[in-house]
Amino acid sequence: MNFYQQQHQFYCGIDLHANNMYLCLIDGDGNKRLHRNFKTRDADDLRQTIEPFREDLVVGCEATFNWYWLADLCQDLNISFVLGHALYLKAIHGGKVKNDKLDSEKLAYLLRGGNFATGYAYPKDWRSTRDLLRRRTHLVRRRGETLTHLQILNHQSNLPAFEKRLQYKSNRVGVADRFQDVSTSTSAAVDVELLGDYDDLIRRLELYLEQHAKLDDSRSFHLLQTIPGVGRVIAMTLLYEIHDIRRFPSVGKFLSYCRLVRGQHTSNGKSYGSPGKKIGNPHLKWAFSEIVPLIKRQSPEIKKYCERIEKKHSRARAHSTLAVKLGRAVYFMLKRKDAFDMNQFIR
Repeated sequence: MNFYQQQHQFYCGIDLHANNMYLCLIDGDGNKRLHRNFKTRDADDLRQTIEPFREDLVVGCEATFNWYWLADLCQDLNISFVLGHALYLKAIHGGKVKNDKLDSEKLAYLLRGGNFATGYAYPKDWRSTRDLLRRRTHLVRRRGETLTHLQILNHQSNLPAFEKRLQYKSNRVGVADRFQDVSTSTSAAVDVELLGDYDDLIRRLELYLEQHAKLDDSRSFHLLQTIPGVGRVIAMTLLYEIHDIRRFPSVGKFLSYCRLVRGQHTSNGKSYGSPGKKIGNPHLKWAFSEIVPLIKRQSPEIKKYCERIEKKHSRARAHSTLAVKLGRAVYFMLKRKDAFDMNQFIR
């Protein structure tokens, strides 16, 4: 957990919503200088209102789906912007009464007191490309659901299993004709047509994303692909979800962000479990989980290393250990701008 602890003359907390936002602005002594509601779409009104305090002002808001425009506005006005971590800002959710006005006030005082838990405000230059990459993941999952529905239709009709894998377009010819029921055949034809559209969309997206990755940071993009089993998609996921490895002061912070280490709650020598499993980046967790079987398939040395751990513990423990080692390797690769070193990895 990181806290924003820089000192300013003015502190502004904003409870941001799609239509309205409540703003509370206080000075360094804790006196309220401004506390009112704004229309979210009226950015000019907000700009004019905070203009007298702009010289030494910090703006903080909780991470919601629509914080992008506010961060960009603060950047244009040369105002410090802090994004609050939604899972850590428990103080604004406590209390007998909770509303937008009180929430904005709590955010402002958390900023002033150095207790504002921060998230990462992803920079504008790469943000839209990262979101497009996440959109590709959504399309791939929808494509997988469509393939599963074809299998369900086949089982419901008690027909023999498909002879070829339907992931490939050439193997889908005549799939709908195997169903005697007209409605079932029509449903299968719809799935086949959807799969063709998904294939074309995903292919175009991957080409576009690869071109942008080479423009944004070609060196890191190619370094990540030196890891055995890592292709374009996983390399792009690592590149855009990490963005700048220097934002992690230590490898431990990076592993925690990737959801590769377990949390721990203790009190008076007693353990209360390992919560916080959803704190971190799920896309990086997915990427490192995907690399583990791929790197075992591509590298005999790593496969033997993993088998030694399986004999002592279990397969799940071996895979989690290997994922942590991969996280450490990626951290130092990006920090030192070095390619993957197999000897260094398995020693």
